[in-house]
Amino acid sequence: MKPEECTLYHSGLRGAEATFGECAERWGVKEVIFTYEGHLPDRAKNLVVLSEEELKRGDISMELVSKMMKRHYAKPERIRKVLQVIFHMVNKGYQVFIVGEILPNNTVKGGTGWAAELAKLFNRPLHVFDQTQEKWFTWQEGKWVEDNPLISYQTFVGTGTRNLTSAGKKAIEELFERSFS
Repeated sequence: MKPEECTLYHSGLRGAEATFGECAERWGVKEVIFTYEGHLPDRAKNLVVLSEEELKRGDISMELVSKMMKRHYAKPERIRKVLQVIFHMVNKGYQVFIVGEILPNNTVKGGTGWAAELAKLFNRPLHVFDQTQEKWFTWQEGKWVEDNPLISYQTFVGTGTRNLTSAGKKAIEELFERSFS
């Protein structure tokens, strides 16, 4: 696949998402950044500001989110728009790449974990670079399997932690290198 045939979706936050965006720009991959009114992402190329109506299409019960993520949210209204934006990213991008940490309960740490849960729910190819283990894993048949993924679809999501380590940054850069060289 040629990089110019691909589109990366993310929300432009510092860390993993900004690095995915920088790599996309370097390789000639189209980039679309979803945000909402009043939120300024750290990376702002090709911004799509979602309206309240569009955000509501990604709305879900916070009780259901808590159940799927196996955790409790103290301030659910504060995170709601973030989860709505993540819905739009995963809805548009077919393959999902996340940099973060896989928890013992098979979820991914932080708000980014919602992208993983949606990918599972939508039966999308899901790959996580676990910064703690410094390895890529792919969700297959209900479990995480060590892998070395490639960008294999024209639309994909690149998301993850704001606290990107040097190993996480290298993993993203090598993903693009493996996929498009």
